Amino acid sequence: MSLIYLSCAWVAGILLGSKFSPPLALILTGLIPLPLLFFGKHIRPIILTSLCLFIFFGGAFYFQSSLPPNDESHLRFYNEKGAVQVKGTLSQDPDVRDRATQLRLEASEIKLDGEWRNVQGTALLFVPRYPGYSYGDVLLATGKLETPPQLDDFNYKDYLAHEGIYSTMLYPEIEILETGQGFKPLEWVYSLRNSLSQTLAEALPEPQASLAQGIILGKRGNIPSSVTDDFSNTGTAHLLAVSGLHLGIMAGIVLSIGLWFFGKRHYLYIWLALVAIWLYALLTGMHAPVVRGAIMASIFLTAELLGRQRSAITALTFAAAIMVGLDPQILWTASFQMSFLAMAGIILIFPRLRDIGRRTINRTLGEDRTLTPAAYFITDIFSVTLGAIIAVWPVIAYYFGIVSLVAPLANFFALPALPGIIIAGALTGGLGLIALPAAQALTWLAWLFLSYLLLVVDVFAALPISSIEFGSNSATLIWAYYPALALVLWLISRRSRLRDLAAKSLTTVKPGIDKMGSFISQVPKKWLIPPLLVVVILVSVAVATLPDDNLHVSFLNVGQGDAILIQKGSQQILVDGGPSPQAIALELGNRMPFWDRTIELVILTHPHSDHISGLVEVLKRYKVEQALYPDLDYDSPIYNEWLSLLEEKNIKSTIAQAGQKIVLEELIIEVLNPPNPLLTGTESDIDNNSLVLHISMGEISFLLTADIMREAEFELISQRAIPASTVLKVGHHGSVSSTTPEFLAVASPQLAIISVDEDNRFGLPDEEVIARLEEMLDPKNIYLTDAGTIEFITDGERLWVRVER
Repeated sequence: MSLIYLSCAWVAGILLGSKFSPPLALILTGLIPLPLLFFGKHIRPIILTSLCLFIFFGGAFYFQSSLPPNDESHLRFYNEKGAVQVKGTLSQDPDVRDRATQLRLEASEIKLDGEWRNVQGTALLFVPRYPGYSYGDVLLATGKLETPPQLDDFNYKDYLAHEGIYSTMLYPEIEILETGQGFKPLEWVYSLRNSLSQTLAEALPEPQASLAQGIILGKRGNIPSSVTDDFSNTGTAHLLAVSGLHLGIMAGIVLSIGLWFFGKRHYLYIWLALVAIWLYALLTGMHAPVVRGAIMASIFLTAELLGRQRSAITALTFAAAIMVGLDPQILWTASFQMSFLAMAGIILIFPRLRDIGRRTINRTLGEDRTLTPAAYFITDIFSVTLGAIIAVWPVIAYYFGIVSLVAPLANFFALPALPGIIIAGALTGGLGLIALPAAQALTWLAWLFLSYLLLVVDVFAALPISSIEFGSNSATLIWAYYPALALVLWLISRRSRLRDLAAKSLTTVKPGIDKMGSFISQVPKKWLIPPLLVVVILVSVAVATLPDDNLHVSFLNVGQGDAILIQKGSQQILVDGGPSPQAIALELGNRMPFWDRTIELVILTHPHSDHISGLVEVLKRYKVEQALYPDLDYDSPIYNEWLSLLEEKNIKSTIAQAGQKIVLEELIIEVLNPPNPLLTGTESDIDNNSLVLHISMGEISFLLTADIMREAEFELISQRAIPASTVLKVGHHGSVSSTTPEFLAVASPQLAIISVDEDNRFGLPDEEVIARLEEMLDPKNIYLTDAGTIEFITDGERLWVRVER
């Protein structure tokens, strides 16, 4: 207990130092109790009190001394001082998001007013997604350093300060000076992590791929917001973040599995858990929150190994004090708080819940022990989860403003998939690095576990009252909850009768369990049932997703941009990819069979970012057999990445020009634009030379006009190149510069569709364009993708429209 008191005094001193700067003389208060030693009584409490006072005020002074100086030697001194140049090294793996990347630049020099100066400090840089950067790159960044702002009710400045960041720079000019200047072992770890992440993206559809990246590797940037919202509402968000809560639950599950298979022989279950935790930490990039969580989990396991389970809370408290000493700012980070509380919940609450559950099982099953091992295993998993949740949920409410009412049940059903996801996903990534086709069987298995997890979360998130929203950053709940929880734990430890109350309420389920046990005991070769069941499910799903013989043309909801998926049988053609890599990956994951990772033809109409950004991600994730695109003089990082990937992956490429024709059985695709030679001297040469397609099957046809404007439309009219079409994809997202009345008269569409984002900043589609369309069409036959994907299905004679809501 003495070590607990000293550790608490240190942490309390750090808290005091964050609020006040006490005079140095206060450290001498530790001498006040020492004269009482001459009385010869209570020597140990007196010495302990004296040490606590020394450590308490020492912690306060230590915190003050750990704060970075606000002078010319630190980077934050130059915030809001105009444009500067900063040299530094990327200190972490870049955080790649959907349309941007965040870089942590550890500064070494700054140039202001033509003079270079040595500085220290870390800046958070926001840069475009392309080109890419790597850990250890030495950069020269030119831009304005700014103090992080307050974001509504979220104190972004304090959040970054606790991460040691006091400056941000928005979209600076970047020059790479050197590469490979980081810590070599960490550079190797990041390289392995990125390679595994890319393999998972290539092997799995969305949202399963990004979910696997989040759970296995801790890379959450590409998980769709709708998915993260569902996980938050069901109290399963910890599964997406490799934190102390995640590692604690994982340690408990691995312990339960180890005990089930090996018993307590040679403490194999503990060694298995230790290996699993640190291997997991390695895969996730050894980020500071992960390492802290792994250390805390290891302390608990070491106490179990030494047979000193009661010392686990002492060791945990001491480890927390050491971590706070190494970096005082972590005390205010959510990851550290959840790591500590999750492990505390597993140490203090889990054993009591486990004992209650096992006693309930013993009383319920009576003499019949058929189900006892499996029932113990399920009970232990549920107890680990519930113990961690009981300890952590007020902190979740404090930071995220939400508490899930279905969290225990949702976690109970979701957590059994976690080991399968981690094992199958890690093996898929590892084997895929060697030979991706060889990992196909494991990919299907990983997909099944991931889909099950998504199904569980979707079901519980759909319940009418799945969560309650709290006012964010309200500490009242915490101050009320944790003293009450401590009181309850104390009463339970003192009154054994209270520990039996929960068990008595569950004895009524005995008849049903008896029948289940009788049934299972009669099933031969029971260990073959789970794998056979998995095979049956996978085969059934694969058969159910086999394509039909109709032509499907889907105008995908990818935001303010174009993306059109054409499917005929098992063949897919993708025209453009929209502005969002995440959106196109999610749409393709929803519309292509999970087992199909091949796109026969990718067509780029022109290299503007709202058409090409998603296609670059498609080239990385899918096996693309051919590419068709116009040869346009255009320079941008994203277009250069497109050209580089075509060469790197040895994709057969064809330069598009008018007159080309692609025939796939009944399906005919004709290229109407760009002409040869290209149009020049127009308002926008790139748009007017974009690729125009006419797609037909039987009596039904589609005219895809990309972003051509009136000049290209008149050129096509003069060349009599525009056939009458059933469906018109309106040009340039409904801009007034396209879709002229003359063009509409020649195309003579029966339906029209506009690819546009809801409430886009351009105000598209233009009201004048809508008026032109309504002069020719019933308003009901004009479709917009702002509400969801629009799918046209035809057998060559009839046409059906499916609108996503």
